[in-house]
Amino acid sequence: MKVLLPALLSLTLALSAPGRADEGMWLLNAPPRERIKLDYGFELTDAWLERVMRAAVRFNNGGSGSFVSPEGLVITNHHIGADALQKLSTPQRDLVQQGYLARTRAEELPCADLELNVLLEIEDVTERVEAAVKPGTPSDQAAEARSAAMTALEKESADRTGLRSDIVTLYQGGAYHLYRFKKYTDVRLVMAPEQAIAFFGGDAHNFEYPRYNFDVCFFRVYENGKPAATPDFLPFNQAGPQAGELVFVVGNPGRTNRLDTVERLEHLRDLTLPYRLARVRHAEANLLQYAQLGPEQARQAQGELYSVANARKAYAGQFQGLLNDNIMSAKRAAQKSLQERFQRQLPEANLAFQEIARSQKALAAFEREYSLFEQANAFDSELFSIARHLVRLAAERRLPGHQRLREYRDTALESLELTLFSPAPIEPDLEKVRLADSLTFAAEVLGGDDPTLRKALGPLSPELRAAELVAGTRLVEVAERRRLAGLDADSLAREKDAMIRLALAVDGPSRALRKRMETEVEEPERRAYAQIARGMFALEGPTMAPDATFSLRLAYGRVGGYQVGGKEVPWFTTFGEAFQLAAEHQNAAPFQLPVRWLEGKERLNLRTPFDFVSTADTIGGNSGSPVINRAGQLVGINFDRNRYGLVRNFVYTDQQARHIAVHSKAVLEALDRLYGAQALLVELGQKQ
Repeated sequence: MKVLLPALLSLTLALSAPGRADEGMWLLNAPPRERIKLDYGFELTDAWLERVMRAAVRFNNGGSGSFVSPEGLVITNHHIGADALQKLSTPQRDLVQQGYLARTRAEELPCADLELNVLLEIEDVTERVEAAVKPGTPSDQAAEARSAAMTALEKESADRTGLRSDIVTLYQGGAYHLYRFKKYTDVRLVMAPEQAIAFFGGDAHNFEYPRYNFDVCFFRVYENGKPAATPDFLPFNQAGPQAGELVFVVGNPGRTNRLDTVERLEHLRDLTLPYRLARVRHAEANLLQYAQLGPEQARQAQGELYSVANARKAYAGQFQGLLNDNIMSAKRAAQKSLQERFQRQLPEANLAFQEIARSQKALAAFEREYSLFEQANAFDSELFSIARHLVRLAAERRLPGHQRLREYRDTALESLELTLFSPAPIEPDLEKVRLADSLTFAAEVLGGDDPTLRKALGPLSPELRAAELVAGTRLVEVAERRRLAGLDADSLAREKDAMIRLALAVDGPSRALRKRMETEVEEPERRAYAQIARGMFALEGPTMAPDATFSLRLAYGRVGGYQVGGKEVPWFTTFGEAFQLAAEHQNAAPFQLPVRWLEGKERLNLRTPFDFVSTADTIGGNSGSPVINRAGQLVGINFDRNRYGLVRNFVYTDQQARHIAVHSKAVLEALDRLYGAQALLVELGQKQ
């Protein structure tokens, strides 16, 4: 494995609640070899890790996957593939609901704007990033210097290697690693089941267990018009996992907060999460109302509706976790213990906790405005997102690469343009209702006289303004986007496009809020967490994995059930139980099995394991991650956590918390006996 092993910094068991044996979303260049060998008798080798790393795939829409053949075949979740399925659908052919199977390579469907990344190399660049910020540098200058150093390192790497090069911030600023990726942008849909079985049980069963979901989807990556050669892949294990077996989950967990200080967690509990819950509930109610207007409106809204409903449940679970006094008390006790140790041995490190507390107070003064305007919560619209990118791209291009906003640096432009010029359809009616709802929400939060909101609305109500904006833009046309992208900032400012005018009107206030976030919150926190990390490294050495950052991680655990109310919850479910549950609900949605499954029931072995659970440490972003055994074979596809796992954003527990995966045997049997996917099974090595 071509990696430079870092002198890793650890923020600690002391900022986390007491850990358990299987805790950790580990860096692949710093795995817990000794712990795994001690607890499970298995030795992680460099060769094993390198193959797994090169077989793992990151989806640019927020999920994970893996190669499962030497010809670019990728498996992930249906709900990760749903965005591509939605964009490939029409009013006459809804691939999300109906599913799809390409019986030949010629039938594989090109996806509009899907990018897949495969990690090839990791380099520790902490010293070079930190060297750019001199002691005593004011926060605004420090943020600019750090960003410039990161941009320069990324460009240097991309120019030298030709690989996508991104710097990942670890331990909230304690370390910086440069990740180099092989990038695939010719991605084609191979197979997807029906939504009814991929999300069997619907919202009622989301984050629950037992589960009965066939949440899988297959894609293929191409190079130069041919299936890509992917010699590092994870072969299917037909038998699947056994009770008590050691398994690994390799994927890209999105965001955890286990190393946050108590003051940061209290801010999340009291301000951030209540705001986020209010926003997604508002959006969900609006989308449900739109979906009820008719079948076509329901088809248009289904992807976004799934996303906000999933976010609502996830945020609600996190909020409940932070309201749990057992968790917060443990956090307070652990932090107090750490501060006492610092006071005895490294008193200067204790100042970092005060700095983080100050940054939370600063954030409270403008967090809602930042979320609404800079993060565009007030402008829930694909057309606005396009307009903002066009406006900022024109402005940022005038600057040297190291002075630009990070998303417009030279090394990021190719991926940005893939999205910006996507031919995927945009539905004007859905745009209007989403934009009207988000503008209304902003008014409810800030009041109707907020100056930036008034710039956005003009004299109109949110509903009328949204209709005016959507009617007054041509950004639905890819050719128009390309034309506008070719203009300089002055020329773009003279354009009459309504959405461009809106993006220009709110750009100044939005940038000002971003500047405040960088200088009053992010930069002080980076310095503070780095100081705590250095202190912990001096006291303990590397003892804990960094928080998740949507970068490749290795988690591990044992396959096993758990108890609730004195009753045993089994570690796996079966096909037969899914049919039984559907019958109990009279095969009515969301427990309605597809016709294919009902008609094919007699061909199935109803005792076949369907979904299963293990203690491996996962979070959002791990969706689609391969679950693999000691031999590096795929035994499952991770798709969810149970309700007890929602607190894993803040603290790991294996008492009842489990991640949930589709069993490899279920995948193979369904492909064979229900979908007739014989060519796919041959490629997976299961048929001659």
